Amino acid sequence: DTFPKYLLLNAQRFGDRPALRHKDYGIWQTWTWAQQLEQVRALALGLREMGLGHGDRIAVIGANRPRLYWTIAAAQSLGAIPVPVYADAVAEELAYVLDHAEVRFAVVQDQEQVDKILSFADKIPALEQVVYDEPRGLRDCDHSRLHAFSDVQERGEKRLAADPSAGAAWEEGIRTASGSDISVMLYTSGTTGRSKGVMLT
Repeated sequence: DTFPKYLLLNAQRFGDRPALRHKDYGIWQTWTWAQQLEQVRALALGLREMGLGHGDRIAVIGANRPRLYWTIAAAQSLGAIPVPVYADAVAEELAYVLDHAEVRFAVVQDQEQVDKILSFADKIPALEQVVYDEPRGLRDCDHSRLHAFSDVQERGEKRLAADPSAGAAWEEGIRTASGSDISVMLYTSGTTGRSKGVMLT
């Protein structure tokens, strides 16, 4: 089973129990299973509103952080294919992977990752939208293709408020997902040549 199915099941069974902890600026942040589900659902519906759909590739670039894990779950819940990329990949290597995987969307941690993508934007023709977690240093950038993570979630929340059935339809999509769908695309380290994409169902 995919993580979205696991998340959905545990949110129903253990809703108020702690599920994830992350230390930020020395302070532990905690999310319950129910809160995690809300975060993933809002992101998934927001990404769907932006055009992410079944079979689309979405790069996930950054350190191990809750929002990037939620991105993987949100992508899988829509039948999209997450493509995690090493946060310390140099710009040229990053551009190669994103182009090779034909990613349409990228969700990144911060300005460093945005800068790497923008510096090789002409080498990634399929890339349409970039979502960032940390806004520091990005206020004056061209936001025609840049979106704050929180803004994408807000889109999803507005969609759910306007049409409550969207949440039920999203959950049903998770329950009926096929085990033969591609769950994730992982790239090799590329130490002996160009990185190679490995697709897992």
